[in-house]
Amino acid sequence: MSDLKFCQGPECHTYFTQDRVKGPQGHKTNQTRRRSAMYYGNGDFCDMRCLNDWFYKHGTQAVNYFGRTTEAKHLTEQNAWTKDYDWSGGTDDRTNLYYFLNTITKERRPLTEAQYNDSNYTLNTGE
Repeated sequence: MSDLKFCQGPECHTYFTQDRVKGPQGHKTNQTRRRSAMYYGNGDFCDMRCLNDWFYKHGTQAVNYFGRTTEAKHLTEQNAWTKDYDWSGGTDDRTNLYYFLNTITKERRPLTEAQYNDSNYTLNTGE
């Protein structure tokens, strides 16, 4: 059996839906949703309303804790490299389907599929 987890929305139990009503006849209460799979907020919230409730309650505290941006970030030729895929490559020729693209200069550099799938492989060198 898969592990069930509770929605992390602080107001989840206050929303009236059939799947939140639990308990014996005459003693029903609304309860926080409990599911094996949640689809919002990296799997912690049952719906967008609960995710937004959490962010409105804890968002400022989370941003302050994890690091508030205090200076503008700049996209330069050195850090503008992004991985891309040629989705129109419908032929049997599977070469040059994957590439790095510099979003400023529009320069392309070929990649292997393994390099494309490696989340640590990058050409970015700047901030």
